Amino acid sequence: MTEILVQVGTEEQVPPSGRVVEHPAWPVLKDAVERIRPWQSKDGSIDFEAEGAPDPGDAELAVRRVVDAVEALAPLLPHDAAYHKALADDLRRWADDGFKVPDFLDSLLAFQPAANRRDGLQHLVVFPMYTQNGNPNRNLEALVLRMVWPDWLAELERTRYDNPLFCGITFEDFTSGYDTNSAVLFPETIAVREAPERFSWGGIFCDREAARFRRVTEAAVGILGLELPDDVREMVADQDRCQQAFVLWDMVHDRTHSHGDLPFDPFMIKQRQPFWMYGLEELRCDLTAFKEAVKLEADGVPQGRDVQYAVLFDRMFRFPVTGERVRNYDGLGGQLLFAYLHKHDVVRWRDNKLSIDWQRAPQVTNELCAEIEKLYRDGIDRPKLVHWFAGYELVSTYLAPHPGSKWAKGPDALDLSQPPRKLVDDVLPDEFPLSMFYEALSKKLKNVIASTRGITGERAERVAA
Repeated sequence: MTEILVQVGTEEQVPPSGRVVEHPAWPVLKDAVERIRPWQSKDGSIDFEAEGAPDPGDAELAVRRVVDAVEALAPLLPHDAAYHKALADDLRRWADDGFKVPDFLDSLLAFQPAANRRDGLQHLVVFPMYTQNGNPNRNLEALVLRMVWPDWLAELERTRYDNPLFCGITFEDFTSGYDTNSAVLFPETIAVREAPERFSWGGIFCDREAARFRRVTEAAVGILGLELPDDVREMVADQDRCQQAFVLWDMVHDRTHSHGDLPFDPFMIKQRQPFWMYGLEELRCDLTAFKEAVKLEADGVPQGRDVQYAVLFDRMFRFPVTGERVRNYDGLGGQLLFAYLHKHDVVRWRDNKLSIDWQRAPQVTNELCAEIEKLYRDGIDRPKLVHWFAGYELVSTYLAPHPGSKWAKGPDALDLSQPPRKLVDDVLPDEFPLSMFYEALSKKLKNVIASTRGITGERAERVAA
């Protein structure tokens, strides 16, 4: 058995700044978690019979280091006292039960960040979890984050966009599962014995979104020869300003999943649908944020104009060329937005340069939003399969389907004796392939997009300096 205990610090070692990541216990905690992660199976358990498995005593000592570090850091975070106590209990129980599939329901229920959305408030979070768009396995993760909740955002949430569960957050530091493309912290990703009746919070890292947006937008603008208005150029160069745009965009997007004419489960968790329906839902939420941003700009809210540019550029430049071409519903939504704007002469690609009609962009973008909203409103009177075909018709009006698609040939090409969920198997992995424009752009942006893995606002500013 290898001795791996390390002294984690005393009260005299508390950093004057009060930052968790500057306390000597944080690197100890982080190191212990990184030691545990490779030992874990996909479900989060540790199989001591597997090749390369640790001695059970080493696993117990590593968990004890995590517990000791959490307890050393907890005084910096009195608002999370109940969570950190429950966390220590869950960690000890996991070890005492032989490192079976972890169950951190008690600590999950004790963690309530949305109940105290004070701007700049720190949280130390440790859970066995998968990270969306990151690590698919339920490994132990540790991260330190800060709440983003400026007064202007709190006022908008109170008066216009009620969303009591939403948490805008930024990274301070994290373990390997977040050194990825993941930009969310969602409770449903955490290993628990049973799902709670309802989740009470959801966090989105606006610093990662903003930093990724800035890097990809700067590259795309240069490649495409797009001339930006001065205020847009200033926005893209400003990390804090972009973070404010993204936290507002995210707050409105998040609430839109349960607002409006919804002919189906807004989060689509319990049903299997063709991926273009997921793409339309995500695009609807983004375009609703865009529409509200136009109203906010008219009402004198400065972040409203920035949200419009963030939605347009992220959707048109990054989304279509990011990720695999397998049921890429976010990519589909970005392609659809560009194609719609191009068809209506808002964006033009001439002489190897992209141009945008900045005056007409808000109006035409809102017209696409209205088309999707009409699809939804009419959907309540349609059977599921008919609704899916209506969604396909909307998308294929602007995007060319794959020549080999059965769905493109219409209902007669499908076996309609099967239930709708079975017909999803007939959807091609890349039902709407990239256009020639995006194929070329993808090759030129590939390395830039790859460089945003694990990016944060602080890392982006450090590289720029």
